[in-house]
Amino acid sequence: MMAQLMAYWEFGTLVLFILLFLGVPISFALALIGTAGTAAIIGWSPSFSLLGQTYFEHSRSYSLSILPLFLMMGNFVVQSGIARDLYSAAYAWLRHRKGGLAVATVVACGGFSSVCGSSLATASTMAKIALPNMRKFGYPDSLSTASIAAGGTLGILIPPSVILVFYGIMTQQDIGKLFLAGILPGILGVILYALAVRISVHFGKFDLPIEAKLPLKDRVIALKGVAGALGLFAFVMGGIYFGVFTPTESAGMGAGGAFLLVLLQGRLTVTKTLVTLYETAKTTAMMFFILFGALTFANYVNLSGMSRDIQVLVTSVGDHPLAVIGIITVIYLILGCVLEGLSMITLTVPIFYPIVAAQGFDLIWFGIYVVIVTEVSYITPPVGLNAFVLKSVVKDVQLSTIFRGLGPFLLVDVLRVILILAFPALVLFVPNMM
Repeated sequence: MMAQLMAYWEFGTLVLFILLFLGVPISFALALIGTAGTAAIIGWSPSFSLLGQTYFEHSRSYSLSILPLFLMMGNFVVQSGIARDLYSAAYAWLRHRKGGLAVATVVACGGFSSVCGSSLATASTMAKIALPNMRKFGYPDSLSTASIAAGGTLGILIPPSVILVFYGIMTQQDIGKLFLAGILPGILGVILYALAVRISVHFGKFDLPIEAKLPLKDRVIALKGVAGALGLFAFVMGGIYFGVFTPTESAGMGAGGAFLLVLLQGRLTVTKTLVTLYETAKTTAMMFFILFGALTFANYVNLSGMSRDIQVLVTSVGDHPLAVIGIITVIYLILGCVLEGLSMITLTVPIFYPIVAAQGFDLIWFGIYVVIVTEVSYITPPVGLNAFVLKSVVKDVQLSTIFRGLGPFLLVDVLRVILILAFPALVLFVPNMM
């Protein structure tokens, strides 16, 4: 019987990857394999009942309303032109530093991530805003594109992050604590990427212009355009931290606050409102299908004994907890070559989190660690997704140029992973103070 169950999950996983390779949407592929695999173990009638129960019960879950509300918050703030305002503000404060435009791009990416929640969207948006300006001042394409690609990865870590919401639902972890846990690693990412820019400038011996330092008054005035959005972020995260409202309530407050922010700025029109609502509804539907498909697949994983078998396989390679994490890290880096972050998380978390929990790791810490490793995979050659997004936006830059510039950013990412492993408090300090 054990051998038969193992054959079920091995065959099911093989078929799943074939479907993904053929271009079947991951939401349908996960649901199909989850339903068929469960049916092979317990029969078609119970499998269909479980499928209906999964979709029905979770679709009416109050906690899931956090997804559309945070998406609406992000869409409204994006409509306010926050990306350009963030870049202008960062540029005003850093223009007198060597490589200041590239550092400003990284900082602006971090700020935009706090309202966007998508690495690919952050990279593509900032490419259109920052790259023309860096070219104007003679920045090499390798440094310019690398700072955008690396900065864009912060989109899935700095809260509110859609991927962290998915992780929290799949592992039954506190979403508020996950959001708070992402703050310090996100800030660390911005600092290390700024360091990577300085390393690139120093060793590349780039002859970059340095502009005159703006008076303090002008630099403070430059913050005016981003004060509202950053205040909204502080309000939402502060409300969660101090227990004023739950994560779901904070999403509602954030969506309402974003609407008022854009309205008061005079940037809200009927057309923009309809576009925002449409994009929110479309993205919500897509994400719900992915989530429900992942939960269906998780049922199959539990019944087939896949987690137990993979745990035996992983521990046979090395039974030390860090060896287990190392193997999982390699798997994520490989999958990151072919899968987008949300798809990768929904596919792997149901398999890995029981293994990690059995090794004694904190699941809040593991959620942040997984997101950081996923970020690294976005800029790792030969198939770093953020590099390909930039290539699609900036068609006259070769992929080899982008990847060449990403070298220092990958080095500091390795350092960040080591720091998170060595000092879990970097992740857990803020949520433990909640």
